[in-house]
Amino acid sequence: MLGGFCYMAATNKRDYYDILGVSRSVSSDELKKAYRKKAIEFHPDKNPGNKEAEEKFKELSEAYEVLSNPDKKKMYDQFGHAGLGGMGGGGPGGFGGGFSGGFDGSNINDIFGDIFGDIFGGGGSRRRKRGRGHGKPGEDLSTEVQITFEEAAFGKAETLDVWRESACDKCSGTGSKSGKASSCSTCGGAGEVHFQQGFFSVSRPCPACHGEGIVIKDPCDSCRGHGRIQKKSKIEVKIPAGIDQGQRLKLSGEGNSGVRGGESGDLFVQIHIKEHPIFERDEINVLCDIPVSIGQAALGCEIEVPSLDGKVKVKIPSGTQSHKVLRLKGKGIPRLDGYGRGDQLIRVIVETPTKLTSRQRELLAELENTFNEDAQPLTRSFLGKVKDLFG
Repeated sequence: MLGGFCYMAATNKRDYYDILGVSRSVSSDELKKAYRKKAIEFHPDKNPGNKEAEEKFKELSEAYEVLSNPDKKKMYDQFGHAGLGGMGGGGPGGFGGGFSGGFDGSNINDIFGDIFGDIFGGGGSRRRKRGRGHGKPGEDLSTEVQITFEEAAFGKAETLDVWRESACDKCSGTGSKSGKASSCSTCGGAGEVHFQQGFFSVSRPCPACHGEGIVIKDPCDSCRGHGRIQKKSKIEVKIPAGIDQGQRLKLSGEGNSGVRGGESGDLFVQIHIKEHPIFERDEINVLCDIPVSIGQAALGCEIEVPSLDGKVKVKIPSGTQSHKVLRLKGKGIPRLDGYGRGDQLIRVIVETPTKLTSRQRELLAELENTFNEDAQPLTRSFLGKVKDLFG
């Protein structure tokens, strides 16, 4: 009779896939997204006192708990609710009755922190952690710096002016004239209060001390009890050789000061590189175009080209075609790890003159008449392909 009762009770339960609005071939990522969307909608925090929403949230969580577990999902797909006897999610007691090693409804943050992150306080970010009573970490800050192409290649030291919250000098960051603080009587110095909301035990920052766990009875005149004041600080940052556009530097402990002894935040420096009039960058290589005349390309020559290390002599072979790329080994961007440099790639651009005198026209026409296919291999190749296409 007991076994029959369990089976009948199980068959009255809604299909887990229907509850989450997904197909049976759903991927783990799609399942998580579907659950997140619906769970946020029916979460008790958003529906205080709404028993129907609470039940729907319990139903959603039960469905997700089963379908996100490969073993339970396999049993459910094969036998339905009846196959979950001792595995959790099915049978008497339902979702709130507790399962073997499963969810007992007592702490939403522990079970669903990886899904909801900072929405319900999960995720474990250092900026959200609170100690008991005293001190909380300072906030991270960000700023930007613009440097030249050469500075990005070889690095530089930069002094930044940054406005940040710093510990008050007058009260040494305590926020109190006397340097003393009292434990909050509302939360007992914990910085948070707990209360039961329907199915869950919910924690919130203490409204009396704003989550700090202490109460300042004699606020400092300078910082008004906050323990911090805004100051303009000069911060030295060493920009490493080889840094690229959009990369960030992290300066640990250079963000806002922590409150009443808490850990300071970090400063993130975003790098912007000014456009260079000649050079472009391709990872650790430097690119540039160098124009040469028809005569130089045909006869060959030696020219000076700019590089990050100054002017360099480069030999242009006779018969060089336009857009031929020459390589200068080791003349590119230093690697960020300090081991070696990239190359400089020189693209030769054969320049056709746009203004000719009558005499120049005569000479070029005379020269053109002397050319044959042997002197113009690209033309010969092209004409051969055309002939193959059209006969």
